[in-house]
Amino acid sequence: MPAVNFEMLPPDARVWVFASDRPLRGEDSATLLTEVDRFLAQWKAHGAPLRCARDWMQDRFLAIGVDPTVEQASGCSIDGLFRGLQSLERELNTRLVAGGRVFYRDASGQAQTTRRADIVALSARAELTGDTMVFDTSVTSAVDWRERFERPARDTWVASLLGASGQDSQPSSRSATKSSSVKNG
Repeated sequence: MPAVNFEMLPPDARVWVFASDRPLRGEDSATLLTEVDRFLAQWKAHGAPLRCARDWMQDRFLAIGVDPTVEQASGCSIDGLFRGLQSLERELNTRLVAGGRVFYRDASGQAQTTRRADIVALSARAELTGDTMVFDTSVTSAVDWRERFERPARDTWVASLLGASGQDSQPSSRSATKSSSVKNG
């Protein structure tokens, strides 16, 4: 079963979000998306093809979704996805499958990454506040990817990491425009 356009996935489609430590543009982006598309075209669970899709945003964020109304991804099929992305990490010189990171928009509107341990310091310098837009890589459904992936830090789990100064309303680091997504299709 070939991969479909991400917008064709139902709202309850299971989603995994992977985030690059650095922007992937040009040849790096093409390499990632070509390999992901190749993987998705043959992705199966217990021998049954998966109706799946991918979405690429901000030169950093890859969402992979599976339509649960057709077939569920199995543990082995999910492991295969993670292994495939981990093998691309070396080639692309980035981390895609890793925790402990927070992704946010800086004052200029660019997507940035930092370690969780550095949030308090960024908050103290008002570089990351409750108003700062963060990318919630913990979303697990297509509807959340579409509607809740980018939100103010105060509305996400990141709020619990902000110091007292980060909870107050600070000058917003929101960007007036979002980068367009490269849609699978």
